[in-house]
Amino acid sequence: MFNLRNCKFLLLALLVTAAFGQTYKVVDTGQTLFFNNNGAISAPLKGEAFFGQDAGHTGYQPDYTLSGDGLTVYDNITGLTWIRSGDTDNDGDIDVDDKIAYSQIQSYINLRNSQNFGGYNDWRLPTMKELYSLMNFNGTDPSPEAGDDIPFINTDYFIFEYGDVDGGDREIDAQYWSDNIYTGKVLSNFTGAFGLNLADGRIKCYPNQTPNDVKRVMLVRGNTDYGINNFTDNNDETITDNATGLMWTKNDFGNSGNGPRSGVIWQEALALVQQKNDENYLGYNDWRLPNAKEMQSIVDYSRGPDISNSASIDPLFNTTQITNEGGETDYPWFWTSTTHIKTGGLGFAAVYITFGRATGYWQNEWKDVHGAGCQRSDLKNGDFTNYTFVNNGYYFGNAPQGDASRSYNYVRLVRNVENGTTSVDENSITPENYKLDQNYPNPFNPSTKISFSLPEETRVSLKIFNLIGEVVKVLVDEELPAGQHTYQFDASDMMSGVYFYTIVTSEFTQTRKMILLK
Repeated sequence: MFNLRNCKFLLLALLVTAAFGQTYKVVDTGQTLFFNNNGAISAPLKGEAFFGQDAGHTGYQPDYTLSGDGLTVYDNITGLTWIRSGDTDNDGDIDVDDKIAYSQIQSYINLRNSQNFGGYNDWRLPTMKELYSLMNFNGTDPSPEAGDDIPFINTDYFIFEYGDVDGGDREIDAQYWSDNIYTGKVLSNFTGAFGLNLADGRIKCYPNQTPNDVKRVMLVRGNTDYGINNFTDNNDETITDNATGLMWTKNDFGNSGNGPRSGVIWQEALALVQQKNDENYLGYNDWRLPNAKEMQSIVDYSRGPDISNSASIDPLFNTTQITNEGGETDYPWFWTSTTHIKTGGLGFAAVYITFGRATGYWQNEWKDVHGAGCQRSDLKNGDFTNYTFVNNGYYFGNAPQGDASRSYNYVRLVRNVENGTTSVDENSITPENYKLDQNYPNPFNPSTKISFSLPEETRVSLKIFNLIGEVVKVLVDEELPAGQHTYQFDASDMMSGVYFYTIVTSEFTQTRKMILLK
């Protein structure tokens, strides 16, 4: 039956879709600590070294709901539902027997669907981007010996165990298959599929052609649009991904030369972003170095040097060509703003995504060992004193595949964009003791309260904007004392819709969304 109440709920759904309707919401990394080249530091201020890293920007925070039967987990951000564990032998536990070969995965999927597991029969193997949505970068990359390690997944909701050392595993043997087959070959000309290691926090391409190539599996269902990009070339040297609500620079940034060390170190990458903001680069001053998940969101796993003679990215983007450690024509690795935390809280490595071959010194020659599109990490400062140098590249002798090590990587900038017109960062990190609260109630009709707090006397501007960025009301534009301030916003003369309110002081700017539902 159609009635006014149902009409309001339908309108609310449409308005929420208009404001929050990305089909591919990139879940935040969860990283909350700031780091220099060694360990944790206090939050850097603008203009200081290491300003602009991951913890300084928070996006869609992880938000899960555990099913009543305890079998599945629903991700309230992505719209994906997960089987809670990689229990492939159906005994309720994760152990050494819960690894399966790639050729066995479809049989396992068929079994779960025939069981109507968790009340569903449309389970599938996740894509690499779906799987990566679960990464929590508060995890720690383990030391060789088991210690007080933290996995890269929320164990309040998901069942996880490290590798079964007594059963012959290493502690870090907690790799999960994805359905992304690599377009090239790895190691000794092997076919492979990408996977995610939730013990050491890395994406790698793993050989998948023999029954001995076994990994764990965690199935997913729902939101089949997740991970699918929808790029628009804005013809102004920027590219917007309408699926994620992120805008990217079409071009990348490196340094002189074209070898594997022609990029910049991590601190320089962060400083480059601030330089571009000071220049109002391409008309914007809110660029940032993308976090690990944002950078991985633009990988195109169907492309790569061996299949398309290109970087693993949509051809709308321009990617600098380099020569890799083995002398091959290749493409760079790109810094992210995310630190790869080691056991004990050490922060000397930063995360990068490879858009060219992930090289390693394997069997006395440089080869693609982990695949273009993998995620690894390296020293932030370029000091490879304890590494081995061979044939134009460093590698870490203890790495089983002789992973090439680079501290000089490339940079691509990102910023938020909403509805193609209004830039909104609802969760921007603010100076201490400044705060803009979410309006209440929200949705509202016809009025709502907006509150904020100030640590000192300052001039404040508080304005309401519509979806196309027009100012529809000015609530405050005056000098205010320190303390808590609350203003009533009456929208009796306004139409239902999505609006934004922005506070601006000399030290602080923040924007939030609100919904007027009449």
